[in-house]
Amino acid sequence: MIRRFLVSVFLTTTVCFCCSYNTIAQVQVKGTVYDVTQRIPLDGVSVLSTTGRGTSTDSNGHYSIMLPHKDSIYFSYIGKPTKPVAVKDITHPWDFNMSLHVTSGLLPTVIVRPKSYRLDSMQNRADYAKIFNFQKPNPLKTINTGAGGVVGMDPNEIINMFRFKRNRRILAFQNRLMQQEQDKYINHRYNKAIVKKLTGLQGTALDTFMVRYRPDYYFVQACNDLELYQYIWKAGKQFMALSNRDK
Repeated sequence: MIRRFLVSVFLTTTVCFCCSYNTIAQVQVKGTVYDVTQRIPLDGVSVLSTTGRGTSTDSNGHYSIMLPHKDSIYFSYIGKPTKPVAVKDITHPWDFNMSLHVTSGLLPTVIVRPKSYRLDSMQNRADYAKIFNFQKPNPLKTINTGAGGVVGMDPNEIINMFRFKRNRRILAFQNRLMQQEQDKYINHRYNKAIVKKLTGLQGTALDTFMVRYRPDYYFVQACNDLELYQYIWKAGKQFMALSNRDK
């Protein structure tokens, strides 16, 4: 009995020690990620580890991540990763700041976008909810078992399935609404005020640039503000270079 008791105590102590060791071995690394000037915090930077853990910086460039003591941490922005740094080599893990080679400091200050866009979009979705949620009639989706085990389909779905003109008209309207929504989203983020501020273009040149370099919806949706502003700024440099060459 005593021997079994001692073995039980030993195993319990070992398990507790291992759990404690694993807890101690976890290190919280946190800090702020800046651009190359070390003044402007970067939003949306991927903070990754060699073991597969990850997070991203917030709008103030802050991040926090728990990593094993034997792990390594690195940062990735616009597809450009930094070299990994061993966690055990970080002297102050609670204040591990990083500066990336991103020239956001060259970009002029940009005005804040209006806050009404999101509310307008939500209102539009609510006003046309039936259209946005419309799907082609499919009686097979409404199969149910009634009393006595009789299998039946929704007769309304069967009728609607053969209302070809009505279905085409609703789908066309749905596509038009979705296209308008995407165009408004692009206009919300890629507007003349921002482009003028970043490029310095005015008048006819600005109008031409807005059309020629207008990004598509999926590109704008995938970009954070800094990435979109960099695209506009670089495109402006290219546009002016081409304009000067053609003179």
